[in-house]
Amino acid sequence: MNLNDIHKVYFIGIGGIGMSALARYFRMIGCDVYGYDRVESRITRELTDEGMSIHYEDDIQLIPEHIDLVIYTPAVPDSHGELTWFREQGYPVKKRAEVLGIISRSKKAIAVAGTHGKTTTTSIITHILRTGGIDCTAFLGGIANNLNSNFVFGQSDWVIVEADEFDRSFLHLSPHYSIITSTDADHLDIYGEHGNMIEGYTEFARKIIPEGKVFLKSGIELSFNRTDIVDHDIYDMVQTDAYGVESGKNQARNIRVENGYFVFDFHGETEIRDILITLPGRHNIENATAAIIVALELGVSPDKIKEALASFKGIWRRFDFIIRGEEFTYIDDYAHHPSELRAAIGAARELYPNDEITGVFQPHLYTRTRDFVEGFAAALDQLDRLFLMDIYPARELPIEGVTSDIILENMTIPDKKRVSKENLLQELKLSEPKVLLTLGAGDIDRFISPIKQLFTN
Repeated sequence: MNLNDIHKVYFIGIGGIGMSALARYFRMIGCDVYGYDRVESRITRELTDEGMSIHYEDDIQLIPEHIDLVIYTPAVPDSHGELTWFREQGYPVKKRAEVLGIISRSKKAIAVAGTHGKTTTTSIITHILRTGGIDCTAFLGGIANNLNSNFVFGQSDWVIVEADEFDRSFLHLSPHYSIITSTDADHLDIYGEHGNMIEGYTEFARKIIPEGKVFLKSGIELSFNRTDIVDHDIYDMVQTDAYGVESGKNQARNIRVENGYFVFDFHGETEIRDILITLPGRHNIENATAAIIVALELGVSPDKIKEALASFKGIWRRFDFIIRGEEFTYIDDYAHHPSELRAAIGAARELYPNDEITGVFQPHLYTRTRDFVEGFAAALDQLDRLFLMDIYPARELPIEGVTSDIILENMTIPDKKRVSKENLLQELKLSEPKVLLTLGAGDIDRFISPIKQLFTN
């Protein structure tokens, strides 16, 4: 497919974070952009303001004529009316990941994969490179607060992308540099078992160009052996101990909290001392360490790296401080996997070791809740108090016996309670929290503004 021949693009599921970044790319290169989404959102309103035409009914009568390319998200079911019609009419229909692969192959790609940490690492890399004078293009899985967007268009040859493991989408990429931040079990509805997911990550690592490099977080083991690596001409490029906190070839050391912020030193072929990072938690120091490695590979100076990390404003819904005061703190986080919950709650514990921490969690997907119920319970037991919402189903139908109650039944803290969307605000007001976390990947973000108003009025 030649992108120069594309003039009118139609997106099915245009409001998704990955889809909207692609929509912005095509709008930036001069295409007319149209799309469908199930509901209006902050993102779809922004896209409309940027000149795109969006509707919210699955109705082929609303599709404009002469569409050159149709892009859809795997979150849309195959039975979707518009998607079915486009296929029956013979339109060129491609998954988001396929199109992202085509775009990235026309540039030098840096791809970030991992069960969690992708969006933060990708956003930090983007901010460091642009601070260091490399005008990169970036497709982000979240709204970077420095950009107020999930997309930035650059003039250099470099493009930063998230490599999504869901339905093996990352296998469409052929990066110059790859980072794998984590390989914890997830998407078992797709992979069946953890070993199959590891095979997927291994295949992704093999997608690196011959002269490229793959950086793995310390402790990650893929399924190829060293003979296999020789056969693929990447013997010295895959490093299973590449980076980590006090482990690996490239290390973050001497981690401490100073004036409410984390500070650390970077030790590798280059050493950088007294790096202040605006994001809390050791998991974010790991993400920053990966970003530092790539930035140094591309020639960004240590001073610019320190400047960028100190000025990084974070990502919407990634340990996002909504209220940060002496009497009350409210943090919102996208965490929807047990490892992400442990990281977010652990970061809050490190910052506020003497305060009671209250969490509101909305589980995401019936299958994920079923597969990781014990992990969810153990992670949420780090809280002092939990308000647990119903499962957000997203693309799934209910599974018999799988509700939020199975998480509560496996928890040990006494102060835990099921809440509904209707009574959540009342319960929060009565609890008088000191440090509050809202956690989840569903529609819990719709409560951010009401909760903020509740505790500022």
